[in-house]
Amino acid sequence: MSTFRFQSRARRFGPVARVLAACAAFSFAMLGAGGAVYAATPAPGASPAPGTTGPASAQTVTDLAGRTIRIPANPHRILLGESRLLMAVALLEGKQPLARIVGWQGDLPTMDPQTFDAYAEEFPGIKQVPLIGKATEDSISDEKALSVKPDLAIFSLAGHGPSRYNALVKQLEATGTTVVFVDFRLHPMQNTLPSIELLGKVMHREQEANAYAQFYQQHLARVQAVVKQIPLQQRPTVFIDLLAGAWDAGCCHTAGNGNFGEFIQAAGGSNIAAGLVPGVLGDISMEQIIAARPDVYIATGSRTKPGLASLRVGALTSEHDAQASLATLVARPGFDTIKAIHDGDVHGISHNYYDSPYNIVAIEAFAKWFYPQQFKDLDVNATQAELYRRFLAVPPDGAYWVDGVKGAASTVASHPTGG
Repeated sequence: MSTFRFQSRARRFGPVARVLAACAAFSFAMLGAGGAVYAATPAPGASPAPGTTGPASAQTVTDLAGRTIRIPANPHRILLGESRLLMAVALLEGKQPLARIVGWQGDLPTMDPQTFDAYAEEFPGIKQVPLIGKATEDSISDEKALSVKPDLAIFSLAGHGPSRYNALVKQLEATGTTVVFVDFRLHPMQNTLPSIELLGKVMHREQEANAYAQFYQQHLARVQAVVKQIPLQQRPTVFIDLLAGAWDAGCCHTAGNGNFGEFIQAAGGSNIAAGLVPGVLGDISMEQIIAARPDVYIATGSRTKPGLASLRVGALTSEHDAQASLATLVARPGFDTIKAIHDGDVHGISHNYYDSPYNIVAIEAFAKWFYPQQFKDLDVNATQAELYRRFLAVPPDGAYWVDGVKGAASTVASHPTGG
């Protein structure tokens, strides 16, 4: 087996025609044309917040929930509905990713403790960020959220944080807080770049948002220039096993029409669950998986769960642990009846790409797995390293994805990346 391994202190850092068209339109808007969804009114006499890279260009903007919101003039105190939204905020905040965060939920240390610990090594103050709840919407304390006195609150359309109609939204707005909804989880191929653009506006980090959008578009375009040449009937069928092994109920939680399912499609695969799961996420049975005869099996994971086989990948995870955990997963009783596992076309990847603007890295990894010959010159390690080097303050120490062995050699080579 081999794994994409990122060693210490490398700076990290991811329908086809429709995605390309959307990217082109978005790029034009980012360069100054302005899109209808993000049409804004100039702010008379507005001045940039300290440390911003450009003038405040608008008073209002439309968020991903379709709400017209006011752009705060000088946002110094940011509340995150989920602490994993740090992944998006950090892209735009450079060397001080926590400087303006005054509160969040506890989902990051609970659901991705490796990344939390990696940030804690560089920024010990992360452990003192006030918690407004644990890892579920019903755990949120409105009083705690209001007590941190945010001037900007960033929430997700779906997930573990405050939802669109949570009473906290109106309570915050009543105090003058701007509340904005983004989406990296439901429909990431449609909403990742608009969400980054939106954050750039409300955080007064438009230059940084533009730079990341261009990085993302360039890498996506390269993948899809190859994928669009491959006939649909020649594309591999794929099953993605979300948080593989971590469910007490057994097999199998997966992505249907959205989330990781969109990454499969963008990378040129055919998601077997798209016709079986009506929504974005859902469950299918082992019998359905066996009957679908997937060509490729991908497990996602993060932390391990005592007593259950699960994939261990991500920050501060060794290559050995990643490989061993994948081997344990595919050795579960009955799983060798799945075609892809029987054939040895098995892979694992960090679950946390499912709700992250870094998802371009997952798309590239998938493309490399699906089409090793067509993408033999695609270096996903280099993409990850560039992303972290250019945009982030915490290096990506660890194995973020791992692949199995076909015969005597892996479909993807493993090599370290540098800064």
